[in-house]
Amino acid sequence: MKIAFVAILLYCLLNCCFTQAQQTGINSYNIVWTTQSRNASESMPCGGGDIGLNVWVENGELLIYAARSGSFDEHNGLMKAGRLRVKLFPNILAGTGFRQELHLQEGYVTVSGQSGKQSGTIRIWTEVFSPVVHVEVSSSKKMAVEAVYESWRYTDRPLTSRANFGNSWKWAAPKGNFTRRDSIAFRSDEVLFYHQNQSPTIFDHTVAQQGMDSVKHELYNPLQYLVSGGSFSGSGFIAAGNTQGMYANTDYKGWKLRSKKAASRHTLTLQLHTAQEPSLQRWLQSLDSLKAATKTNAASTFPATQDWWKQFWQRSFVLINKAKKNNAAWEMGRNYQLFRYMLACNARGIWPTKFNGGLLTVDPIYTDTAHKATPDYRNWGGGVHTMQNQRLVYFPMIKNGDWDMLQAQLDFYRRILHNAELRSKVYWGHGGACFTEQMENYGLPNYAEYGQKRPPGFDKGVEYNAWLEYEWDTVLEFCLMMLEEQRYTGKDISRYVPFIESCLRFFDEHYQYLARQRGARALDEAGKLVLYPGSGAETFKMAYNASSTIAALTVITDRLLQLPAQYGTAERRAWWLALSKRIPPISYTQFNGHTTIAPARLWERVNNVESPQLYPVYPWGIFGVGKPGLDTALNTWRYDTFALKFRSHIGWKQDNIFAARLGLREEAWTLNSLKLQSSGRRFPAFWGPGFDWVPDHNWGGSGMIGIQEMLLQVDDRKILLFPAWPKDKDVHFRLLAPYNTVVEAELKDGKLLNLTVLPESRRADVVNMLN
Repeated sequence: MKIAFVAILLYCLLNCCFTQAQQTGINSYNIVWTTQSRNASESMPCGGGDIGLNVWVENGELLIYAARSGSFDEHNGLMKAGRLRVKLFPNILAGTGFRQELHLQEGYVTVSGQSGKQSGTIRIWTEVFSPVVHVEVSSSKKMAVEAVYESWRYTDRPLTSRANFGNSWKWAAPKGNFTRRDSIAFRSDEVLFYHQNQSPTIFDHTVAQQGMDSVKHELYNPLQYLVSGGSFSGSGFIAAGNTQGMYANTDYKGWKLRSKKAASRHTLTLQLHTAQEPSLQRWLQSLDSLKAATKTNAASTFPATQDWWKQFWQRSFVLINKAKKNNAAWEMGRNYQLFRYMLACNARGIWPTKFNGGLLTVDPIYTDTAHKATPDYRNWGGGVHTMQNQRLVYFPMIKNGDWDMLQAQLDFYRRILHNAELRSKVYWGHGGACFTEQMENYGLPNYAEYGQKRPPGFDKGVEYNAWLEYEWDTVLEFCLMMLEEQRYTGKDISRYVPFIESCLRFFDEHYQYLARQRGARALDEAGKLVLYPGSGAETFKMAYNASSTIAALTVITDRLLQLPAQYGTAERRAWWLALSKRIPPISYTQFNGHTTIAPARLWERVNNVESPQLYPVYPWGIFGVGKPGLDTALNTWRYDTFALKFRSHIGWKQDNIFAARLGLREEAWTLNSLKLQSSGRRFPAFWGPGFDWVPDHNWGGSGMIGIQEMLLQVDDRKILLFPAWPKDKDVHFRLLAPYNTVVEAELKDGKLLNLTVLPESRRADVVNMLN
């Protein structure tokens, strides 16, 4: 009873603290446009659940791109559900008083206008708990509405060589490759559309290419029998024929619905359904069941969705310079919140938010005029996951308290664990899960990146690729996220421990296996693993004992050993301890007499522009503010010629995070200001393309991490407040810390006005670094 009372009290205190911040903060970040957009590149994001929308008004017509996570075609491209076009009669959007607004706190978009004495508003929103999009028209007088479902996949569409970069074939596509058409037709007074994957898919080609046929029957295959689609309908709407046209550079066909009569209110619904279902009839039955449930629950869905958004914004926030709007500092805080909203557009998805645009991409010609592909295109594929990029999308969710959003990425790894373990078994005959850096959503290396002209006898488990070869340690960062869930929330992570063990086992057994191939001993003279060949990110190649790998193995084994006794038998813990003693030490070097962290003990070439010598600072936290060896880490930042050469704020660069972790207030502010400045596009948080695409989600994610690390750092129970925040920059924030801790603080005019730490017992662990 006492525990329940305390929990209720904490909840009330949190809500009370939040009310003022909410009123002065989140609502003030609403995006308002008073002119129409020129094209889809000037769209506004909207979404919820696992659906993302791009919403804009062009030439007096409302247009919406809709996308649902997991809608993969045979080539593993991530397909959009289609485009909606809504026309009003009389057309209030072509008159005066135009206004389009993203209501950030409520999670929806409104478009309004006036024609003569008639005014009206369209509200666009997505349910959080069901895959349903609503378009609601309300007007001061009766009006007629025409709505069109548009698709460019109405016919088989040849894929140019560049267009294949939007799927898993990339540069290795077979001649004559094409996207199969969807099935689209009127069914009574609704538009029914779906894409049913046909065999073979890219999965089948990948398995054959990589010599995994002997275990194909065991492999998880997310593309087989996959059906993606849905229906578009409206209350009081009837089928009204077809249209056709051209948008950007892509031709399309439309299926038109028209309101039976003029009315002051109209409702349109886009119901989406994606499932692996061998029987199309059963898929249709499931769709109809979902539609029936939507109709039954119609009265409760909007309040339930609003309640979810309310709780979402109560978890955390960062308001910078909130009293002085529309300057660079204020924009940083606004863009932080805008990007968090964009991530929430896939909060409840089964599939992770992709780093290269999430669900919010548009016609590629608006990113690169040379890319004349369909709106389904995104650079670096739809089902391909580049894990160094993905981690930057998901790490900021920890301090934001967005654990529900993070599950999709962690579950993604758990689904493909067996496939990764089979790689180790088939290729080398040992245990452990071998995850590569750029891999498919079924856990095997990307078909193109695996290498097409492999030398005879080349190790089948290794990508024949100058950037990706021997890079398989990024998975350990996701192991860290799994461990952080236990430390931050206290939740049982028993489901993750076997996964983490398997990842560690791969490094232990594989590098002993390789050593035995070279000579008589599996370990070096000190009894340590010889991590060769390895890789320092994609940059320091053919590395011997890469420091980023060593830091990862060290931290993950140590964190396993720190878990409560309920995790792991005595035998398993003995193995964890034995492994920890086999991990070699980090190597060091010197620049102009200054000792620095070396990228590796040795390496053969530099292939990219990353600085993994600073990964022991972030994400691994071996070096940092208040920790031993900070001077060495600072030397690495200041004197390492590679780190200096590669420094930037663009895309996935994380120098802003390194600066914050090192307590460099001026450098951190400068880099994070650049990182989170407005994008230069109409929507401020549509950054990119950087190294990837628009919107660049790892650009936004790394910016969020940088801000968090400036404001709050943690070292087990220690909480460092403002470790890299300039004292003259006003900020009000709420972030999460380990052990179910919430920290809310407000800094104004160089003074700490308020500090709330819940539970109160954790206040003793807070160190104000501004003092």
